[in-house]
Amino acid sequence: MSNEILDYINSNLWGVWYLIGAALVFWMQAGFAMVEAGFTRAKNSGNIIMKNLMDFCIGTVMFIVIGYSLLLGNDVRGVFGAPGFNIFKDYANFDFSGFVFNLVFCATTATIVSGAMAERTKFISYCVYSAVISAVIYPIEAHWTWGGGFLAKMGFHDFAGSNCIHMVGGICALIGAAMLGPRIGKFSKRTGKPHAIPGHNLTIGALGVFILWLGWYGFNGAAATSLEDLGSIFLTTTIAPAVATVVCMIFTWIKYGKPDVSMCLNASLAGLVAITASCDVTDCAGSFIIGAVAGVLVVFGVWLLDYKLKIDDPVGAVAVHMMNGIWGTFAVGLFATKSAPGFQIALDGGAIKAEGLFYGGGFTQLGLQIVGMAATIAWTVVTITITFLAIKHTLGLRVSAEEELQGLDSVEHGLSSAYADFMPAGNMFYSAGTSVETLKGNVPIDKAVEVTNVSTASAPKPAAYKKNETEKNEEIPKLTKVSIICKQSKFEDLKESLNNIGVNGLTVMQVLGCGTQKGMTTKYRGAELDVVLLPKMKVEVVVSAVPVETVIDTAKKALYTGNIGDGKIFVYDVENVVKVRTGDSGFDALQSDDEI
Repeated sequence: MSNEILDYINSNLWGVWYLIGAALVFWMQAGFAMVEAGFTRAKNSGNIIMKNLMDFCIGTVMFIVIGYSLLLGNDVRGVFGAPGFNIFKDYANFDFSGFVFNLVFCATTATIVSGAMAERTKFISYCVYSAVISAVIYPIEAHWTWGGGFLAKMGFHDFAGSNCIHMVGGICALIGAAMLGPRIGKFSKRTGKPHAIPGHNLTIGALGVFILWLGWYGFNGAAATSLEDLGSIFLTTTIAPAVATVVCMIFTWIKYGKPDVSMCLNASLAGLVAITASCDVTDCAGSFIIGAVAGVLVVFGVWLLDYKLKIDDPVGAVAVHMMNGIWGTFAVGLFATKSAPGFQIALDGGAIKAEGLFYGGGFTQLGLQIVGMAATIAWTVVTITITFLAIKHTLGLRVSAEEELQGLDSVEHGLSSAYADFMPAGNMFYSAGTSVETLKGNVPIDKAVEVTNVSTASAPKPAAYKKNETEKNEEIPKLTKVSIICKQSKFEDLKESLNNIGVNGLTVMQVLGCGTQKGMTTKYRGAELDVVLLPKMKVEVVVSAVPVETVIDTAKKALYTGNIGDGKIFVYDVENVVKVRTGDSGFDALQSDDEI
């Protein structure tokens, strides 16, 4: 009796973990939404949130109607499951847990496509192809591996979806982004060089990566059936992304001169994608190497799309999911080892045939992995191409240029902003020309701050003010406006210095701008940022008693660092000043009451 109780508890315990894992995979939808929203521009955030929401909701509908039965229905010649409606006809005996678990994986496949086609895809068209992926494309190819299809019978191994989910989603993303064409301003019309278009919220993007990493423990570990197997899966699922991120940090530091934050975030996801197929059958050494390769491969993938294929992928979905999905599936044939607890489980179930090449298994498993990938790639390329072409020639895939520039939040969803009641940082703007070299180094103090004298002597005088007879005969102190553009970090120093020389009245504004250096061009994800509007402070003063030269010299000393971006000073002639409260004008209007 005690053994029966233990068996009952054990089976139910793993059943509960199976559903918890499914919930963790569902939570990854939030991660995908945050990554995509953070890595794109604010004017499209609402559209991106809506797409990621509808991926799951539309996917659920399509999975109920046809997807689930094509995936897990009675096998038909090893190709697809027989369509059926047991969820409606025989609900009492339906596999509730299996449906929910496979549904969340199906939704993930469709979500991958969203990032690569972001910021220029019609919402209705997105809904259509997301439905097709969830209804037909994913369920049939997943049946080959997980539903008793011909790849499963061969011994092809993909434990949690490097091939069936990530590679498939990445291929769909690549073809969709290629058909759509790049975002306006992504590539120079003259040189073809890519212009970086940074996302509006790196913090949100990073949160999305951490959510995805957490969810991946369910993604990879939910199907584990023993504590040893689960522990090993958790270990490999931790090592690969960590190593990938470290390798990417070092690589981008060397290649670009600075460690690239967004690329390292992508590298974490790349490592997770790459380990997904082999997480149960590889060991620490194997997962270490798999992650290291993923960390370099993701950088190569972004470079390949930007500089060679000229395909615009705003979030790096192709580099992360397609390329590392291929690598992760291939890696099973290299690093599968019987020392991993899950290897014997897979071997007994026919889900693998031999150890990997580097562990003495020869080319047996490697050959099976290549065959499985080739079949999946062929199916995905044909079906998604037909889907996109059909949509393109009926509904149309892409919004108009005017709608793209305005932002999809407004034109597709009627949102003035996804950040109502907030003042988000202004979008960065980019020229259509070539970018310039980064300018570095110190500058002599007489060159550090440019002073521009703007005279109004030749301009027509305002009609609102005329000199009276007394003013015509008197020597009126000259009124001068000094407009100072400076770094935000130097504002307090400037304010204190101006107060010390008797300048107390200030008008202060936060502005965006750049000088002739175009905002100090630098690199983002390997592409040059071209003309970046940087946050600045604009300080305006009107002086008469304090000499203008004193104000200029004081400002230069307060702002000077010797580096590009110290600021500029503009000097204007002022016709008159009127104090509203007292009616005083000219020199008197600039003095405090006790000085008059």
